[in-house]
Amino acid sequence: MTDTKKTTIVLFSGDYDKAMAAYIIANGAAAYDHEVTIFHTFWGLNALRKDEDLKVEKSFIEKVFGKMMPKGADKMGLSRMNFAGMGPKMIKDVIKKHNALELPQLIEMAQEQDVKLVACTMTMDLLGLKEEELLDNIEYAGVAAYLADAEDGNVNLFI
Repeated sequence: MTDTKKTTIVLFSGDYDKAMAAYIIANGAAAYDHEVTIFHTFWGLNALRKDEDLKVEKSFIEKVFGKMMPKGADKMGLSRMNFAGMGPKMIKDVIKKHNALELPQLIEMAQEQDVKLVACTMTMDLLGLKEEELLDNIEYAGVAAYLADAEDGNVNLFI
């Protein structure tokens, strides 16, 4: 039996502030030597999207979903006080003023700390997202893989 603590997070939300909370918790847990998994599903997959335009073969509906969803963590809206895009600009100014890390930096830090970032393959299929549209060095799996990680988890969160 191992003494390694495990933290798993399901990131369902596509809101900047909620994704930021998930990554702050993940990075904190990793700093305390937890094995950490973030399972990105539905709108949480937007945190893993690359912010560049890529030519990818898609059906019409998949293209529509792709246009409607934000491309990358930095383009996600807030859960409250979005104000037609002004809210995220305001919160990012506050983050900079306090020398805190923005979401893309938190994601990068998580990768540096070997946090396992997992994209839900079933949701990718539903939303028409392709692997080449998501960040490099992430994993792809279904709910069974998440449950295997969560089964021994000391902390399991749904955000």
